[in-house]
Amino acid sequence: MLFQALPSFSASLKLRGYVAGTAAMLLMLYLIAITAEAMTGALSAGRRGMDWFGVVLIACVTALGGGSVRDVLLGHYPLTWVKHPEYLILTSVAALLTIFIAPLMRHLRSLFLVLDALGLVAFTLIGCMTALEVGTGLLVASVCGVITGVFGGILRDIFCNDIPWVFRRELYASVSFLSAWCFLLCQHLQLPEEQSILITLFGGLLLRLLAIRFNWNMPKFVYKGDAH
Repeated sequence: MLFQALPSFSASLKLRGYVAGTAAMLLMLYLIAITAEAMTGALSAGRRGMDWFGVVLIACVTALGGGSVRDVLLGHYPLTWVKHPEYLILTSVAALLTIFIAPLMRHLRSLFLVLDALGLVAFTLIGCMTALEVGTGLLVASVCGVITGVFGGILRDIFCNDIPWVFRRELYASVSFLSAWCFLLCQHLQLPEEQSILITLFGGLLLRLLAIRFNWNMPKFVYKGDAH
């Protein structure tokens, strides 16, 4: 049942020799990630006073948008949530649940920061694997990893009429990009694939949490001249 519920790269995982434990871990991380991202999307919709349909829509876009954009760019069909509509159900339920437990969410902020960081790296890994599966080069695979990791949040903020969070806060897209290249480098060095995944997960999670703790940011470009 676990393999049946994996995203579209599951068949590739089995054929390439991933052990059942590694595949189960990726599945668990994927489910945790889309649930956490859906709940953060629902909260963003709530801050804008959207109705329940808007809350569910923003939640699903946040959780599944990055993978959908990646698959469209790669011509990789069907989209993950089309092939596995249970993911759409899960994110919708998470969004509706958030409506009722929203007053408690402020007490879970630290937990959600950790889950978000874990989800970022997990999404990045999935994006890289999917791109490699369809035969792209390393650079395109890394870009697909970043798209999968951050584009859902970018779409969320655009739909909520905000400047995308990933452009303004601690290292985020950079963590995704470095995680992608960490995985690709491990593959190039021919490390066991499950070892490559664990190294990338640990390294990416640690870097993201350190960026939050010490407020590491990319340099900002501030231009105050005339528009023309």
